[in-house]
Amino acid sequence: MLALHRDGATLSVKLTPNASKDAFVRVDRTADGKKELRATVTAVPEKGKANAALIKLLSKKLRIPKSSVQLIKGGQNQHKTILIEGPPDEILSQLKNKFRIMGLLA
Repeated sequence: MLALHRDGATLSVKLTPNASKDAFVRVDRTADGKKELRATVTAVPEKGKANAALIKLLSKKLRIPKSSVQLIKGGQNQHKTILIEGPPDEILSQLKNKFRIMGLLA
């Protein structure tokens, strides 16, 4: 789910648009055994609206600036890779702590 990147940390997300609320749902395992954050947004999946809603949700829930969150893979797919920019080790540690506090990581 979380991994180091030369510019920060990456986050694997499975996004469900057209949902009843914007939320982090749970952490699932993919078919290949990797962890992936399940998120839902109320936005429709057209013209980047759902992707923008995901970035807004991540920024709000993780309390990080929107300018440091960017979609780097999966623009037209439910499975997305998000880059959160910053000092890699520091960002990764902060994200793990925030996800633990939210009850999404053990």
